Amino acid sequence: MSPRRPYPRKTSVRAVAAASCAALLLAAAGCSFGEPDPDPAGEPPNLPTPSASAPGGGTGQQMVATVLAKGLRVPWGIAFLPDGGALVTERDSGRILQVGPGSGRDGLTVTAVQTVPDIAAGGEGGLLGIAVSPRYATDRTVFVYHTAERDNRIVKLELGGRPTPVLTGIPRSGTHNGGGLAFGPDGYLYASTGDAGNRESAQDQKSLGGKILRITPEGKPAPGNPYPGSPVWSLGHRNVQGITWDAGKRMYAVEFGQNTWDEINQITKGGNYGWPLVEGKAGDKRYTDPLVQWKTSDASCSGLAATDRLLVTSCLRGQRLWLAELTDTGTMLGQPRELLTGKYGRLRATVAAPDGSIWVTTSNHDGRGQPAPEDDRILRLVFSDGGAGRG
Repeated sequence: MSPRRPYPRKTSVRAVAAASCAALLLAAAGCSFGEPDPDPAGEPPNLPTPSASAPGGGTGQQMVATVLAKGLRVPWGIAFLPDGGALVTERDSGRILQVGPGSGRDGLTVTAVQTVPDIAAGGEGGLLGIAVSPRYATDRTVFVYHTAERDNRIVKLELGGRPTPVLTGIPRSGTHNGGGLAFGPDGYLYASTGDAGNRESAQDQKSLGGKILRITPEGKPAPGNPYPGSPVWSLGHRNVQGITWDAGKRMYAVEFGQNTWDEINQITKGGNYGWPLVEGKAGDKRYTDPLVQWKTSDASCSGLAATDRLLVTSCLRGQRLWLAELTDTGTMLGQPRELLTGKYGRLRATVAAPDGSIWVTTSNHDGRGQPAPEDDRILRLVFSDGGAGRG
């Protein structure tokens, strides 16, 4: 891994629109692009106009990517504050950065607002997922998932304050630490965990490894969980990271396979997703088959976001985004489409922003990439139709 550059307490990050804005074409039919709609506050987004149109009289689909921030180190999780700014975790440094909402002539402002203590970074562990309380305006609470010396754990804190453990005892290892964290539409906190290299734990209802967990903000098992007194919501996972919900409140998760298949799964209460007995689609009624699967060389996806009828997942080894279109019932419509293949290197977080755009982070300083001088970066993606980023 390249040596980490020291940060000042507060830095201004230049948005290099001329160099980093890319007008990209998708081979999907029936959609054409134009200027994105204004945001709900009435101010037009500060985005470049698409520089290319779809061939064949507008039968393709176009996307604009803009670099919002650069010079970061393994940005892992993103969560948005009520004012539109974002909190971003750095896996290895243990820092929480605030990106925006303020900007100046040089672009968005990035500020280090917290260094979380007791982070045991190494391998795939460190400061991972982050979630902002739905009642942040009054309780000012943020939740993070991180690797400690003996376990992975979820803690809560007010920015600048001392963290308080909420849930401990999630198995840890050099790999397969999971780390996704998000509040669901029901107001409960969901966390995605890995099997920490112990394959059998994924099927063990008493283990927190290889699961998706559902808890209250105080760390107790949420009411209505499938196993009484347990935080487990679903099981049989190898290493889940990104989690999201669509407009119909259906839950989805992206999962790293072993050697054959990486997956997106629709997550249901008490669902068993088969690991280690199954990798990919098995057609066995005891286990839930993935919604979509890819060869690991084309995927190894970490982040997942839902916007309108699209699932957008960002891939590390595959160095691309995959877009999967959903039907009204949450099933797949057609085949997934790939974007940004090889353009920015390894892609990790994917989050739908309040304005409808998609934010994506690169992960080229994670020890497995080839960092460019600007890495790591935060990208903002805008689609004019097809579901992602109307504004």
